[in-house]
Amino acid sequence: MLKQPNTKYRAFAPIGLTDRTWPDAQLTQAPIWLSTDLRDGNQALIEPMDVQRKLRMFEMLVRIGFKEIEVGFPSASQTDFDFVRRLIEEDLIPDDVTIQVLTQARQPLIERTFESLRGARKAIVHLYNACAPVMRKVVLGLDEDQIVELAVAHTQMIRRMADAQRETEIGFEYSPEMFSGTELAFSKRVVDAVTEAWGATPERKVIINLPATVEHSTPNIFADMVEWMHRHVERRDSIILSIHPHNDRGTGTAAAEFALMAGGDRIEGCLFGSGERTGNVDIVNIALNLYTQGVSPELDFSDIDEVRRCAEHCTQLPVHPRHPYAGDLVYTSFSGSHQDAIKKAFAARKEGDIWVMPYLPVDPKDLGRSYDAVIRVNSQSGKGGISYLLEAEYGVELPRRLQIEFSQVVQAVMDDSGKELSAADIWGIFDREYGISEGPALNPVTSEVGAGRVSLRAQADLGVRRVQVQGEGTGPIDAFINGLNAHLASAVRVLDYHEHSIGSGADAKAVAYLELRVGDALTVFGVGIDANIVSASLKAIASGLRRAAQRGHLKFNANVAA
Repeated sequence: MLKQPNTKYRAFAPIGLTDRTWPDAQLTQAPIWLSTDLRDGNQALIEPMDVQRKLRMFEMLVRIGFKEIEVGFPSASQTDFDFVRRLIEEDLIPDDVTIQVLTQARQPLIERTFESLRGARKAIVHLYNACAPVMRKVVLGLDEDQIVELAVAHTQMIRRMADAQRETEIGFEYSPEMFSGTELAFSKRVVDAVTEAWGATPERKVIINLPATVEHSTPNIFADMVEWMHRHVERRDSIILSIHPHNDRGTGTAAAEFALMAGGDRIEGCLFGSGERTGNVDIVNIALNLYTQGVSPELDFSDIDEVRRCAEHCTQLPVHPRHPYAGDLVYTSFSGSHQDAIKKAFAARKEGDIWVMPYLPVDPKDLGRSYDAVIRVNSQSGKGGISYLLEAEYGVELPRRLQIEFSQVVQAVMDDSGKELSAADIWGIFDREYGISEGPALNPVTSEVGAGRVSLRAQADLGVRRVQVQGEGTGPIDAFINGLNAHLASAVRVLDYHEHSIGSGADAKAVAYLELRVGDALTVFGVGIDANIVSASLKAIASGLRRAAQRGHLKFNANVAA
C-alpha cells in the first residue's frame, strides 16, 4: 500500500447541495422492489445457474412477494433467452408479476430481446448505455452529443417495437450506466432526452434507474446526487426513480436507504447481496430494516432460513453466519453480560408488548427462527446464558445464587475444553454435579405427631454413606434435617428454598432447590426432581450433602451407625 495514497487516488467531490432535505426524511412505506438475482446476480457467479436452479430461484422470488423480477439478458446468452421463453411458454409467470429483461443500446440486441418476449402478458425492457467520462473517452470514444444520440435513438426504437408488439404490455426502463461516476448535468441531459423520446406521461411512466455501478463515494454524497436528480429532471411526475446500488465500499445498504429518503421510488438488488464484485445491494437487509421500524416491507421473509437455503443452493454462495437477519449466528449471544440482559428482558416481556429487547433488533420468531440459538455458551459466557439454556430446553429455573455457583462449574469445563457447549452438554454437567439421575428413591414416610409436627422416616444416600433417617419437625424438610443431624458431626441447616413444577398433568414433576449451610464453613446447593414435591425436596438435601462430602466437609458422629 502507498504511504501517500493521494498520489494515486482522489476523493470523490461533494455535490454542494446545501439545501438537501433527505437527512430529515423518514421511510414510511416500502419501495417498489426489483429482484435482479437472475440477471445481475447470476452473471457474477463462478458457475451461473442452470435452468433448474433459475426456476427454483424464480419460484422463491414469487413466493416472497416480488412483483418485478429481472429474469435475464436474453440477447447476450442463449441460456437466458431459453429461460425467458420457458417462463412464457409454460405460463410460469403469475398475472401480478412483471418480468424484466436487459439489453444494450444496439439494434440487433434489442430485436433479439423483443423476440424473447413474444407472448408475454407484460414485461419491462431495460435499456442501458455507459455515460461516465471514463467510458465516453477511453472505452467508447464518443463525445457527449453522441452518447445522447445513442440513448435517444434506441429508446425510440424500443418505443416503436413496443407499439408494434401489442399482445405484450411493454414498460420501459433506462439506466445511464455508471451514474455514480457521471457528471450530474450530463446525467440530467441524457435522462431528459430519453423521457422525451419515450413520450413519458403520468399515465405512461418511464423507469429511470440511477445505478451506483461502482460505489465511489460515501452514502451521503450518493444521496445528494439522487436528490439533485429528483429535483432537477424534467417530467418528474412521469418518472419512477429507481436506485441500483452496488457495495464496493461496503455501504450499499446505507446508500440505498439514503437514496430512498432523497426521492427514490424503487430499489434494484439481490437477496443477500449477490452480484458483481462486492455485490448488489442486499434486499433482505433493506426490507427487514424497514420491518424493524414498523414499516411493512411487503416482502415475506417469515421463513428466512428457507430463503437462505434456496439462495445458497441456487447461487452456490454461502450466506455469512453474521449476515444481518439471516446468518446462523446473528441472533446468538455468547457474551455473559449480553445473555444476562436478554434473559431478564424475556422474563419481563408480556405478549403484545412493543419489541424492546437488548441485543435483538427483531424478534427471531417473526422470521421463522426459534429462540433455541439466541443464547449459546462458550468461554465468554456467564450465568445468564447457562441458566437460560437450562430453562428454555429443560424447564429448570435456577435461583440467582445457584446460577452463580453452577456457572463456575461450567466455566471450569469450558476452560478445560475451550469448546462451545450445547444445552444438552450443560444439562449433562448439571446432572453430574447435582446427582439428578443417580440419587436413589428416598421412600419417605411421614405421619402426624400432633401440635403441628410431623414424624418422617427415609433413607438418604450421602455419597460416602447411606443412612436411615428418622426425625421430627414442623414439616417434612425440618424433620429430615433433624434426623440427618443426628448422624452428622457438623449441623446442617436450610438457608433458602425454591421449588417449581416442570410440565403439566400426569407427566408433571417438581423441582426443588435448597441452599444448605454445613457447619460453619460451607454453603452449598442441592437439587432434586421428583413427581412428589416432598421427595424432590429431600432429594435436594441429599444432593447438597453429597456435594459437601465430595469436598471433604461432611463428617459423621462416630457413635452413630450407618
